[in-house]
Amino acid sequence: MTTTTENTIDFKSLSDAEWRKRLTPDQYRVLRQHGTERPGSCALNHEKRAGTFVCAGCGQPLFKSHEKFESGTGWPSFTDPLPGSVETKDDYSHLMHRTEVHCSRCLGHLGHVFPDGPPPSGLRYCMNGVAMDFKPAGEQGS
Repeated sequence: MTTTTENTIDFKSLSDAEWRKRLTPDQYRVLRQHGTERPGSCALNHEKRAGTFVCAGCGQPLFKSHEKFESGTGWPSFTDPLPGSVETKDDYSHLMHRTEVHCSRCLGHLGHVFPDGPPPSGLRYCMNGVAMDFKPAGEQGS
């Protein structure tokens, strides 16, 4: 749960050492080093409850559960993020062009967005589950 103290932290200015203290090794590898988790390895891929998916780095709400869909990729996929919650940039790693998605508050790497999703957006936000936490509906901040 994001606390009032969490809301006053300037996440963009945290040092590498501070991030290592805040995150698990897997979260650090994905969020701070632009890693990717193995497909099908995260329990959030199977999360079906109503609620909100939030950034594991800073707690910012990212996606409402009704935007989640089964893409068959092995990663949690969503049609649309919450307004202002994510930013994108071109990613030319791995000898291809993709669009990287990162948290707008802490700049943590979340995954990539592709133009092959279902209507109405036609987008597939393919996210690393380890980069997110889930807040069931009814909990503060969900």
